[in-house]
Amino acid sequence: MKKNDLSVFEIEKDGFRLKLQKGVADQTSVPVPVAVASPSKTVTTTAKPLETALFRDIVSPMVGTFYRAGSPDGAPFVDIGKTVTEDTVVCIIEAMKVMNEIKAETSGVIAEVVAENGKPVQFGQVLFRVR
Repeated sequence: MKKNDLSVFEIEKDGFRLKLQKGVADQTSVPVPVAVASPSKTVTTTAKPLETALFRDIVSPMVGTFYRAGSPDGAPFVDIGKTVTEDTVVCIIEAMKVMNEIKAETSGVIAEVVAENGKPVQFGQVLFRVR
């Protein structure tokens, strides 16, 4: 991607989809109010400051079943508001009867739990959002 100066690369073939993106994903642009002037009057629009938070996604490195805790009765590894580091285990993905601990691989605070406990996840699917 660096060699060809690409920021996004996406390919889909036979039901398999791969998307690579450099930088922060899912940035949303917000229109900014502007001042409007006419010969007879000047109208200025204002807006309250918008809280903008950039999120980083923790994505599934494999296909499998997503589990938030180490056991059915256990507490979730992480929840909204929990601070994580790169080495924090955030969930388990079971693939072919093997339990794989998934680490955050980023630092920040869990802002959203996207995947549903006990449900299948796909490679590259967003599991958590971190701010």
